Amino acid sequence: MFFNQNKIKELKEEPLGYWEKESYMQVVPENPTRELLDSVCERVEKIEGIKIIEKNKLTENEPGRIKLNYEDEEYEVGYYPSEFSVPEIYINKNYYFSEDELKKLNNAKTSLTIFMKFNKDSKKSYHLQLKIAFAMIPDLIGILDESAEKIMPPSWVKMATNSKVLPSSNDLFTVQAVSNHKGEVWLHTHGLCRCGVTELEILQSDKENYSNHYNLISTFASYLIDKKENYNKSAYIGLLSNNQPVVATYVSWTKGLAEYKNLKLGNLQDRKDGHKSKTSIIFLYKSDEDEKQGKFTKVSEFNNLWGDNPIFFISDEETARMKKLAEERFYFVKEEANKKENKIIVKIGLPVDNENNSEHIWFEIIDFEGEKFKAKLLQEPYNVKDIHEGDERWYTNKDVTDWLIYTPDFTVNPGNAYLLKK
Repeated sequence: MFFNQNKIKELKEEPLGYWEKESYMQVVPENPTRELLDSVCERVEKIEGIKIIEKNKLTENEPGRIKLNYEDEEYEVGYYPSEFSVPEIYINKNYYFSEDELKKLNNAKTSLTIFMKFNKDSKKSYHLQLKIAFAMIPDLIGILDESAEKIMPPSWVKMATNSKVLPSSNDLFTVQAVSNHKGEVWLHTHGLCRCGVTELEILQSDKENYSNHYNLISTFASYLIDKKENYNKSAYIGLLSNNQPVVATYVSWTKGLAEYKNLKLGNLQDRKDGHKSKTSIIFLYKSDEDEKQGKFTKVSEFNNLWGDNPIFFISDEETARMKKLAEERFYFVKEEANKKENKIIVKIGLPVDNENNSEHIWFEIIDFEGEKFKAKLLQEPYNVKDIHEGDERWYTNKDVTDWLIYTPDFTVNPGNAYLLKK
């Protein structure tokens, strides 16, 4: 499928919005006071690793500004008081709020808006902004990430800022799904532009396939954040049910729309108030030859190939990050292992026979003895011959690459371990 050049000229990409050029967050205090606002710079200066170079205090006409050095890089952060109300769509299902937290957010009227331009490492910049937000407003009851259109609960923010491990790429953006009465779904991201990459979209999805499409757009978005300096027009990010490679690329909406006839969602009318700046439509390649020729195919044309269990790849950067986080927060596993109602499984990297890599596989924890734990293998390995399903071995937290705690109320992993603090 080649693009119709005659229709491309009719559309133009609009300039980025302020929330796309820089990262904007509203920090909501439980007890807003003038004294809290007057001492924000002093609290930021106490953050480990930060050295303030220059500061201009907040005035009635100008936001406060702080120029600082953090881990050998310079950043400029601005802040100003702002009105606050909770947009219902921003309450992201990926974060859990208690009834008390939601009540406080709904009653809140004021916030402190903090804005900054991300440097080259988006995850490091995002982590720094969270640290600054928590330092400025220690009694926060939530952070509204305006750029990504979501709200994070205080317990998640506190745990993230205290971690030595950077947030996941997935924490930096959201994927929203808009549907109509005919079952058509339009998936699009928020939060990627501030990371220096394009927002992404999938058009003509539907209720049967949007879950797989959601995983596709999320995987591709994370890939772009991690690989934005080395992206080469296409990305091999997964496998379909028939082992068909998922090779994705993107095309600006100004060109991509020309390939969709009678589009019900994501058309020009739907873009009247947004989604007209740096946003791109995802397309896939069917073969190496198509990729060489630049012959794109709509994502919807792959719908009958997803099957029950498509595979999406995780980058090496994310695999290493997940291992660090699992190790850092392994103390939750030890604490929860004493509760009979919980079931705990851990993923351990087993050295593959005759290869210089590992097969990551799940075990169930049976017992702890000091820093060691005994675990039972839950499945037969593919490429490891000296261990089998049901075998029991001793390991330490250094061997763990991921873990899950099944409680009577929810499932906990290293990324949402804040749930255990509720």
